[in-house]
Amino acid sequence: MNRRKFGQLVAATALEGALLRAGAQTAASSPSTPRFSCEIFTLKLDSFDRCIEVVAEAGYQGVELIGYFQKWTPEEQRRLMAKMRSLGLVIDMLSGLQASFAIPGQTEEFVKRVTAHCHVAKGLECPQINVKSGKRLEGVDPKVQIAAAVDNLKRAGDVAAENGINIVIEPIDLLESPTIFLTSVQEGFEIVRAVNRPNVKVLYDFYHEQRAGGNLIEKLEKNIDWVGLVHIADVPGRHEPGTGEIDYRNIYRALGKLHYNRFIGMEYFPTTDPVASLRKSRIEAQQAMAEGQRPG
Repeated sequence: MNRRKFGQLVAATALEGALLRAGAQTAASSPSTPRFSCEIFTLKLDSFDRCIEVVAEAGYQGVELIGYFQKWTPEEQRRLMAKMRSLGLVIDMLSGLQASFAIPGQTEEFVKRVTAHCHVAKGLECPQINVKSGKRLEGVDPKVQIAAAVDNLKRAGDVAAENGINIVIEPIDLLESPTIFLTSVQEGFEIVRAVNRPNVKVLYDFYHEQRAGGNLIEKLEKNIDWVGLVHIADVPGRHEPGTGEIDYRNIYRALGKLHYNRFIGMEYFPTTDPVASLRKSRIEAQQAMAEGQRPG
């Protein structure tokens, strides 16, 4: 869909030491020091236990989950939650909701599933859930799906707020999902502005947005108040920053200048040892954000 038309419609290494020293003073005194998380599925390790150990070893504070929690027994959940606490980790976002917010005529079912997902999130001490738009419906005016999205997210946002849960909506690029309705953060920002709920924001995935159209920093600067989470991966390949075409140093500088203080989620497939890769990505982000916060 044409976005203009849519808008009209509505290192434990030497590197680690050097980088940490460079940004430590600024980060320590800054009101906007973000935390870092990792989407577990990207690590492709033998067990969930090893995944969270890797994330903690890399100096992160959170993990994001797709599907893992749905298979846990109550005993497994208690054990794994205790282990995460011992490692200083939280679950910062749950994905995997089997419901779509931009499908007309499914409001009650959508709200019912969001309600259930919020209860799961509370049980996992997770403050945030991720929801997606669903398919672009052939023969249906996009205005109808936009209206459905706004109405459904208003209802869902109210239910989530009652449970102390935030919602982030995630645009997906057409190269990855050719039938998806919501394909750009700009469209997402227009929707959440219309929803106008403080707990309903956009998941700004720089990987997807680069593939969808680029212009990453301007969109970030103009909409920072509606960004609930950012995701990091380079293009092409979905690997760590520095392996592709995205200038993450400038993106991090912009995040620092804008005083972004929410989670930064690494959602990439490491090309090297995962601990070393995640650690390096975190430290480079911290250094660049500290640069962005400096006066002048």
